[in-house]
Amino acid sequence: MSVRVRFAPSPTGNVHIGNIRAAIFNWLFARHNRGRFLLRVEDTDRERSTPEAIRTLLDCMEWLGLDYDEPPVYQSANSIRHLEVAEELLGRGLAYRENKGGGGECVVFRMPTEGRLGFVDLVKGAMRKRAGDTQDFVIVRSNGTPVFHLANVVDDIDMGITHVIRGDDHVENTFKHIELFKALNAPVPHFAHLPMIVNNQGKPYSKRDGAAFVGEFREQGYLPDTIFNFLLLLGWAPGDDREVLTRDEMIEFFALERCKSSAARFDVKKLLWMNGEYIRNKPREEYAREFLARVTAAGLSTEGVDLEGIMEQMQVRTRFYSDIPDNCAYFFTDDYAFDQKAVSKRLLKEGIPELLEKIAGEYQQLDPFTVESTHALLEEMARRQESGMGALVHPVRVAVSGSAEGPGLFEMLVLIGRERVCARLQQVAQRVRNGGFETASAAQD
Repeated sequence: MSVRVRFAPSPTGNVHIGNIRAAIFNWLFARHNRGRFLLRVEDTDRERSTPEAIRTLLDCMEWLGLDYDEPPVYQSANSIRHLEVAEELLGRGLAYRENKGGGGECVVFRMPTEGRLGFVDLVKGAMRKRAGDTQDFVIVRSNGTPVFHLANVVDDIDMGITHVIRGDDHVENTFKHIELFKALNAPVPHFAHLPMIVNNQGKPYSKRDGAAFVGEFREQGYLPDTIFNFLLLLGWAPGDDREVLTRDEMIEFFALERCKSSAARFDVKKLLWMNGEYIRNKPREEYAREFLARVTAAGLSTEGVDLEGIMEQMQVRTRFYSDIPDNCAYFFTDDYAFDQKAVSKRLLKEGIPELLEKIAGEYQQLDPFTVESTHALLEEMARRQESGMGALVHPVRVAVSGSAEGPGLFEMLVLIGRERVCARLQQVAQRVRNGGFETASAAQD
C-alpha cells in the first residue's frame, strides 16, 4: 500500500502551532514511507477563508519546508460532490431528512444503535465505545451546505488517503467518520491522534500562554528549523537522548510507534535553547551574512575590528539574530549602553574606581596583550590583594562592555584591544567617582 496522507487546515489568517504540528507529523510520515503528502484547504467558511488567509497558510508551509506532492485541493470546489453523496445515503436509507426548526430540513446520518464501535489508533491504541452512546448527526445543513463530517470523509475517499494523522480533539469525530466510510463502501484509513499541547499547568496551550501562531514565532526571530524540530518533539521522540536533529535524521527515525499518547508540555525555555543551538551550528558563512547585515543596519562600523574573532565569540552565544547588535555593540563603538542592574551590583561599590584605574595601569604596560597574559595579570592581582578572581573580573567586564554577560572576559579584552580597554576602564572609574551612574539610574527611574 502506497502511503497517502494529508494536511487539511481551515485557513483563518493565523496558523496555530497545533495545526502545523499535525502537518509536520504527516509530512515526516510520508517522507519516511516514501509516500505522498497532500494539502487540502478546507475553505468552506467563506467569511474566514479569505485569499489573504490562504496565502498566510501557504507562506507558513513554505517557510517550514513542508512541500506537498500534488496540487492543493480546495474543499469548496467539491460541494456538488458532497451533496451527491448525501443524496446517495438518503436513497439507501442510511440518512434521513429532519426539520431542525426554522422551516429548513437537514440531512442526518444514521449511526448504528447496537453493538460496539471501535478502531485501533496508531498512537492511542484500541478505542472502543457502545453504539448506543452515539447519536445520529447532521451531514447537510438546512441551508444546503455540507457539514465538516461529510466533506472530510468524501474528500479523504476521493484523495485516496490511507492514514489520517490529526489532533486528539478529533477522536470522537473519528467514530462518526469510520461509520461514514463504511456506509460508502470505502476503505477505512488508519487513524493516529496526536497528544494535546499543554502549558506548565497542564491546560491546553493557548494565546494566553504566549505566542501560539507560527507567524508570531517567526517575527520573534525563531528559525524555521527550530520550530519544526521543537514541534516534532511535542509528542514524539527519536528513541535516544538527542533533541536537535537534522531534517534527514527526522525523516529516517520518524515512526508513529514513537509518538506519545500523553499530553505534550510546551517548554519556552527549551525552545529558546534550541534556537541558539541551531544558530550555533549554522555554517560560518551563513551566520556572517546575518551578523553583518544586522550590525550594519544598526549603524555600527566594522572598520578596524577583528570581525572573524568577534563572530567566533558571538555565534555560540546568539539565541536570536535580532539580538546581535545590542549584544555586541561594545566591540564596534565606545558609545555602548550599560545595564543598570549590572552597574549597581558590580561598579557602585567602595574602591571600584581605584581598582579599575589600577588595572588600567597594569594593562597599559602589559606586553603582549593576549588572552593568557590578561588572565594571568588579574590572577596575580587577586592573589596580591587576597581576593577571589570574581572581585576583579566582574567590575572589569561591566566597565568595558556595559553588561554582566557575554563572551569570556579575556577573549573580549583582546578583541576590544589594549588602548580601548584601558581608556574605558579609566573613563568608567571617573564616571563612578563623579556619580554619573547614579544620575543615569535616577533618570531611568
